[in-house]
Amino acid sequence: MEEFFVALFLSIIAGLSTSIGSVITLFFKNPSKKFFSLIMGFSAGVMILISFVELLQKGIDSSNFLLGHIFFFGGMAIMFLIDVTISHQYEFEEPSLGINTKNSGSRSKKTSLLVTIGIFIHNFPEGMATFISALQSIELGLLLTFAIALHNIPEGIAVAVPVYTTTKSRTKAFTWSFLSGVSEPIGAIIVGLILYPFINNFILGAMLAIVGGFMIYISLDELLPASQALNSQHLPILGIFIGMVVMAVSISLL
Repeated sequence: MEEFFVALFLSIIAGLSTSIGSVITLFFKNPSKKFFSLIMGFSAGVMILISFVELLQKGIDSSNFLLGHIFFFGGMAIMFLIDVTISHQYEFEEPSLGINTKNSGSRSKKTSLLVTIGIFIHNFPEGMATFISALQSIELGLLLTFAIALHNIPEGIAVAVPVYTTTKSRTKAFTWSFLSGVSEPIGAIIVGLILYPFINNFILGAMLAIVGGFMIYISLDELLPASQALNSQHLPILGIFIGMVVMAVSISLL
């Protein structure tokens, strides 16, 4: 049971890192868009490398080349279905939602609600991903926790900005941001209660390949476009490069 609780603890850390984003928004006014462009590119680089080098490979090793890729693409398909059903966008991708626009209060309330719900649902598979990876090995779980936590910081900002703009309440902005990340440990608990008693090498490898699909979809469909929206120059690719190098070094050391 020790590995179960360690995996759950890591998913809690990854999920509640959305709160860091709200703290940045509330106490560090106007954080640099270039900084977040670099961070999101970095997070994408981390996720892309770990997905292809570790997660997909685990799926192949536990079954075979074809089946491992079927699980991998299945993970991408699951994220696609979630994305087209419940979508969300970052506050900085919709500048018209600023405080000086007409009906900005009601629009900000609607934005904050939709973004919070969207992020809450999107974070379910990320919680499952962290949990399953930690079951494979603590080192892999730590690497994925690091990647997802970086990814969740801008999501916390996306929730906190419209709430604070509307209410001027730091408490409400922090609470909404906190709640948006709670779905990750919930997802970890659900997959743990359902799959944990039946875990074997094949199921674990299949789930890791699916998780790899999750991570690639999030990186290519969400992180990179958001990073480019913040800075269309060279920061996104620089962030990807640095993220891949850091993750490669981390894997080699672990």
